Amino acid sequence: MTAHFRGILALFVVTVVWGTTFPAMKNMTDYLSANWIVVVRFSIASLLLSPFLLRASKADLRYGAISGVLLFFCYLFQVEGLALTTSNRNAFVCGLNVLVPPLLGVFAGKLPERRIIVALGLALAGLFALCWDGAFIWGKGDTLALGAALAFGLYVKLMEVQTRKAERLMSLTAAQIFTVAVCAALWIALREVPRGDVAGPQDINDYWAYIAKGLQLYQANLLYLGVVATAAIISLQTWGQSHSTANEAAVMYAFEPGCAAIFGYIWLGETLAWSGMLGAVLMISGMIASQWSTSRPPTVLAPE
Repeated sequence: MTAHFRGILALFVVTVVWGTTFPAMKNMTDYLSANWIVVVRFSIASLLLSPFLLRASKADLRYGAISGVLLFFCYLFQVEGLALTTSNRNAFVCGLNVLVPPLLGVFAGKLPERRIIVALGLALAGLFALCWDGAFIWGKGDTLALGAALAFGLYVKLMEVQTRKAERLMSLTAAQIFTVAVCAALWIALREVPRGDVAGPQDINDYWAYIAKGLQLYQANLLYLGVVATAAIISLQTWGQSHSTANEAAVMYAFEPGCAAIFGYIWLGETLAWSGMLGAVLMISGMIASQWSTSRPPTVLAPE
């Protein structure tokens, strides 16, 4: 087995694992808030990657903090939207993030390539078919998922610059993950924890008892997300991208929403109508078309 083939196989595993995160998180959103899912997941990953964080330079810590704040909002929008829609629909809409970087080039005055025009047409047609149920139905969960796609696309563009400046890529990644955990914890402290005159001791005790029960109830999901999907998969992704071409990596990543739909069916019993299946195929085709002629290696992303 050649190193090239092992690289492709590694990217396939990465894509499959990313696909499992949607039903894994969806299973918890009826009980735990988006921020609690994010803070626990990234705290576990931060602990595992702490050796890289301890050896990080000041520059890598600064780059990681900047991109980590943006990455926090990516996950916040994604998980908040996931609570209001199905995991496969959320995954397909979030997958549109691959179209954002080339669109940013259009807004900067660069004429779009033919592949971008084709990709946008396919993606918009797919989005319409995915949301069609006798009428075009678009909810708040879809808007949040689209916000997550935009945030992820902006994050990719930011990482194109920062990965060239970073001294150690894993230190940069560890700093990002730690920043996401800190931002989620601060958000919880400011927005969720009962406080003020109306929050008595009993309210606070009830709140923490509720959270403790949720963490215990979904500990397997949280450990899977933190250890496998956030910490371990980064190393495999980085290695896989170093042994494959840009086209191969982009095509593999485009199938993440399809993997999410499969696991949503197996894990949660979610299904897609014929219009949803057509929309999924069109959107995946658009994602592949948007990246097909990319010649340079894709940016190393944090796991989804």
